[in-house]
Amino acid sequence: MTGELHTERVRSRTVRLTVNGVRHHVRVDTRTSLLDTLRERLGLTGAKKGCDHGECGTCTVLVAGRRVYSCLTLTVALDGAEVTTVEGLAAGGEPHPLQRAFLAHRAVGCGYCTPGQLCAAVGVLAEADAGVPSAVTPDPAEPPALDLAEIRERMSGNLCRCGCYGRIAAAIAEVAR
Repeated sequence: MTGELHTERVRSRTVRLTVNGVRHHVRVDTRTSLLDTLRERLGLTGAKKGCDHGECGTCTVLVAGRRVYSCLTLTVALDGAEVTTVEGLAAGGEPHPLQRAFLAHRAVGCGYCTPGQLCAAVGVLAEADAGVPSAVTPDPAEPPALDLAEIRERMSGNLCRCGCYGRIAAAIAEVAR
């Protein structure tokens, strides 16, 4: 009996997260992914569970402004972190410029991947603004120009069942300008 109680205490932790500007204290099993915490504990269902193996990008969210696959990220590893989901992209009731561009470019097919695509795109813009090179950046010592080749490379970890890649890249390119 004592062993079972000890094991239960070891397997759960209280984690402090700020999600979309709202502070949370949530007790989670140490094996719980950020995706499951967001969806099942905090009721934020924008991030989708696609493959649950970090292969599709459908679950992409931002942690401290950097894109992560929430299905592969353990919640306990993020104590004190700031997380942004697709629900947190709009500001003051106004859609994020990428959300408007996705609609204008019809970059939304069935919509299942769209939350992950949008969060990834926000991360891509931030990376480029910070001068982070990609595998196709011609000169890593120079700030990358966010052209279509750069956008495609940087977004390659986010799959779209409907094949809207060209429209997604065009929407990101519009906002990058």
